[in-house]
Amino acid sequence: MKIRALTLFTNKLEEEKEFYTQKIGFNLLKEAKNQFTIIVGWTELTFVSSKLAYTYHYCFLIPSNKLVEAVAWLEKRTNIIPITSNKKTNKFKDWNAESIYFYDASGNVVECIVRYDLDNDTGQSFGVDQLLCINEIGLATNDIKKTNTQLEKSLGTSFYKGDVERFGAHGNLEGLFLLPNYKVKTTWFPTNTVLKPQSFTGVVETYIGKFLVTYDKEKLKIEKVLLPNE
Repeated sequence: MKIRALTLFTNKLEEEKEFYTQKIGFNLLKEAKNQFTIIVGWTELTFVSSKLAYTYHYCFLIPSNKLVEAVAWLEKRTNIIPITSNKKTNKFKDWNAESIYFYDASGNVVECIVRYDLDNDTGQSFGVDQLLCINEIGLATNDIKKTNTQLEKSLGTSFYKGDVERFGAHGNLEGLFLLPNYKVKTTWFPTNTVLKPQSFTGVVETYIGKFLVTYDKEKLKIEKVLLPNE
């Protein structure tokens, strides 16, 4: 599964645009009065202005051999969220992955992850173009099993790892919906940021097609995106 587009809401639109274009170094794909879009590998990431504050968790995929370089690169641009007083990355043994975290301008918990099971090593020096895609988006729910079943039936994808009581993930190594039960798991690791349902829209591509995914007021809606010849 690939997340081809993701739209998030923010009450700090100008600060978010400055963060991603001036500090991180993305080029603007397009912008309007109330929104802007950047390209993250195969994902279009859009922020839309809102009067309300939203707090998301989302994740960038980076090449499997670039974690150390990514830490040094990010530290020149923003503050990394420490895992412990002397630890900047976290290894997920069961997922064969390792991550670093930072806050964006809206206070969202942002992750950069290497997935050692992916064959995506590179010999290039680390830069903004090494952020390969949006790899994860948090979809907080009070019923992981029900949400997972809806995703399976609509997208043709499957449960990836975790459990259906506290925290699970749906999709595959290239793209995941994180499914925390916000009544059991209350914060986004490795922070005290409160975990709760947040509205977003996205376009995901699976082996059976492209789909518009809308999550709003804890209701998940999935519609197939028809191609011109369909």
